[in-house]
Amino acid sequence: MKVYLVGAGPGDPDLITVKGRKVLQRADAVLYDHLANERLLDLAPSHAERVYVGKKRSAHEFTQDEITHMLIERVQRGLNVVRLKGGDPFIFGRGGEEIEALAAAGVAFEIIPGVTTPLGVAAYTGVPLTHREHTSAVTFVTGHNVEVIDWNRVGAAETIVLFMGLVNIDAIAKELIRHGRSPATPAMAVRWATRPDQQTIVGTLGDLALRIHESGLKPPVTIVIGEVVALRDRFNWFERLPLFGKKIVITRDRRQTAQLAEPLEALGAETLFAPVIEIAAPMDAAPLKRAIDHLATYDWLIFTSVNGVQRFVEALDQSRRDLRDLRAKICAIGPATRKAVEALHLHVDVMPAEYVAESLLESLSGFDMKGKRVLLPRAAVARDLVPGVLAQRGATMDVVEAYRTVVPAGAKERVAAMLARKPDWIAFTSSSTAKNFVDVAGVAALAGIKIASIGPVTSATAWECGLAVTVEAKPHTISGLVEAITAAG
Repeated sequence: MKVYLVGAGPGDPDLITVKGRKVLQRADAVLYDHLANERLLDLAPSHAERVYVGKKRSAHEFTQDEITHMLIERVQRGLNVVRLKGGDPFIFGRGGEEIEALAAAGVAFEIIPGVTTPLGVAAYTGVPLTHREHTSAVTFVTGHNVEVIDWNRVGAAETIVLFMGLVNIDAIAKELIRHGRSPATPAMAVRWATRPDQQTIVGTLGDLALRIHESGLKPPVTIVIGEVVALRDRFNWFERLPLFGKKIVITRDRRQTAQLAEPLEALGAETLFAPVIEIAAPMDAAPLKRAIDHLATYDWLIFTSVNGVQRFVEALDQSRRDLRDLRAKICAIGPATRKAVEALHLHVDVMPAEYVAESLLESLSGFDMKGKRVLLPRAAVARDLVPGVLAQRGATMDVVEAYRTVVPAGAKERVAAMLARKPDWIAFTSSSTAKNFVDVAGVAALAGIKIASIGPVTSATAWECGLAVTVEAKPHTISGLVEAITAAG
């Protein structure tokens, strides 16, 4: 057993190293800092202990001695412990102090470096810290204690990066100017670098402090001083992404948030997770089990969601049957559902042009359904259009509950927390997400927030709940939803 000091990177959770990710995935306990993105905690196993030990300037959850004691005590109990630190453990991360204590206690440890914050600042603001035509040297300085720094030497550096210098920026700027640095030197302050809520203030060494005070900028902030800051206008790619600065609430099951969050974040959006549905097992699993026991008797198998495919396969795995018993033609309502079927090395025979029940029925209109047995594994609550029309066409329908959607525990508190962040958009990916959100938060709570719907059925539910839908995806897919939000801005 050992302690792993892992650099979490500057903020964007995707910037953690591959090795850091692997270590988190087998951790028994994670002690994490204020600057470590909490989404990285999802990488740890469900059994892993998660302990916040963050430090802010005026609020320390634990002292440094208490933190090292917690690390040592857990290893001695036989746990693998990850000490997750913002940026890199050895760049003003107090990693050196922690390994001194671990070594003194005879505790095994390993250091896994991370992307230090200045590198994240440089990449996500378009300001190279070195450039052949502007600078060949960079100096990293902590701004905690102005009096102990040799500002004569620091001021001569071509590019200066200040960690934790926000509070003392007035005094630091005066010292640098007093020791010969031109007040006209380009300078910038960056808060939460690499994250979708990144905030950048650009000025000069002479006026940056005033600009910071006027903006009300809060920590954590990194300050860069040097001629390279002038390159930002040309290379600032991140803050020019189409959804940069937009906050978008995602309401689907927490296990499926990545499918929508990742493409939105790639366009610069900040995604806020407020799941108001959770995919749960059916109240009665017997009907689906009976259907699988008679799988070979069906002529058609219709899937109307990815969840239906997944729950069908789970039930199949728990039975005495397997895919060799399947002789039915397969209909899948959309590309995501089709992909889930094809992952089983099965071919989809029919997929409608539009990903709604009406189009599905139209796509099956050329097939003789008289006397055919059709299995439709789906959610507990769903429209009866498809089974009703197919029955009228002569099919024998077995509509079985494969799963149900429930409101997850703590949804009200999470929704309130996300709404307090004043989001720009809320995305509904099903009728259940729209209805449950209104049940949890009320219509009035969504005033001023733009609403994106994945399709006409979801939109109809939203309107019935008293919500005005701003955009509707076309096609009715996750990618269509992202495109609709992006086009609306």
